[in-house]
Amino acid sequence: MDLTYPPAAEEFRAEIAGWLRENLPEGWGEEGHSMTPEERKAFNEEWTAKLFAGGWICASWPAEYGGKGLTLLQQVVLNEEFARVGAPLRGDFFGDTLVGPTLLQWGTEEQKQQFIPGILKGEIAWCQGFSEPDAGSDLAGLKTRAELDGDEWVVNGQKVWTTQAHYADYIFLLARTDPDVPKHAGISYLLVPMKQPGVEVRPIEQIDGSAEFNEVFFTNVRCPKDNVVGGVNNGWKVAMTTLGFERGTSATTGHRRFQKEFDQILELARRKGRDHDPLIRQRLARSWSNIKIMQINGWRTLTDALNDTHTTAKLGACNKMFWSEAHQATLLLAMDLYGMEGQILLGDDGEDTVLPGARRAKASYPVNNLQSLFFFSRSETIWGGTAEIQRNIVGERALGLPKEPKPA
Repeated sequence: MDLTYPPAAEEFRAEIAGWLRENLPEGWGEEGHSMTPEERKAFNEEWTAKLFAGGWICASWPAEYGGKGLTLLQQVVLNEEFARVGAPLRGDFFGDTLVGPTLLQWGTEEQKQQFIPGILKGEIAWCQGFSEPDAGSDLAGLKTRAELDGDEWVVNGQKVWTTQAHYADYIFLLARTDPDVPKHAGISYLLVPMKQPGVEVRPIEQIDGSAEFNEVFFTNVRCPKDNVVGGVNNGWKVAMTTLGFERGTSATTGHRRFQKEFDQILELARRKGRDHDPLIRQRLARSWSNIKIMQINGWRTLTDALNDTHTTAKLGACNKMFWSEAHQATLLLAMDLYGMEGQILLGDDGEDTVLPGARRAKASYPVNNLQSLFFFSRSETIWGGTAEIQRNIVGERALGLPKEPKPA
């Protein structure tokens, strides 16, 4: 792997660092810096506009669609600099990272002109409608139907674990549009308005009082005929593109949040007087080592992508499986350090709790940050590809092992 950056990339890094110094609040990132709830609310409202004005939202997108046309290495440097100072780099995760890039690859020109500007400005909130009660890992087994009625699709069915559905303006969902062909072949990828009769969102409240996940029910919901992305009955290929974007997040910055959490856990071990316990020290060492492995794997993935050796997807499957399981083990260590105290909901400093990939939301109950992260980590071996499916991908595509036998 190559750990060096060419001079042009370092010049770009200096440009980004300068912009951040000029636009972040005074004292941002310094020890002891804090904001009142009112100041934080104002920052969240203003920051997206600043990002858009600077051209940093979706900066890798082509210039004709509002991006800067950044190269892969420039995009990595951009992510690194924002991560270094802890500055947000997106308006809406599902829009910026999933449906936006999917539209750029598969969408018609009319669809791009209709949706891309709103994504760039953070004006459209999105959610993802893939999983169903009986179609999770076997996504192609979905039962939600869409039938054409004149110039509109009529959608009936149910989706589950739909993050941000209670905020969303649109859902990009998979629906069965031809029930008479093999299951992978009869699926379409639709962009469905959420604010209409027949859409019912039921929050799934979690133990910490938050409810970022939802069930969504569709009863004769209408969707414009032209809101099919990638063509009718081609939704499986389009969806695999979207999932590829979900798994291809910033290679060299992903380990940073795990390091920050580890530092909190290490401090917790010292505060509890457990940092000299041989078994705890061993688990701390293992967690620290896992973070370093993530960091090295990130450099490896970046080097692979820059050299275009066509193994990035295989590395992505390995990395996703590794970090999700390592993260669960690390946060289980945190709960073990709390001991019986961890069996109750602990309040901390009163700050809002932020879950990875989720909007900021005040928990209904007092909840400690590490507890909240522990709860969320239980889902990480499921979303974006279950650990079991990742093992199949690694075994079959990376190692060339025989495919798993199918039930007779």
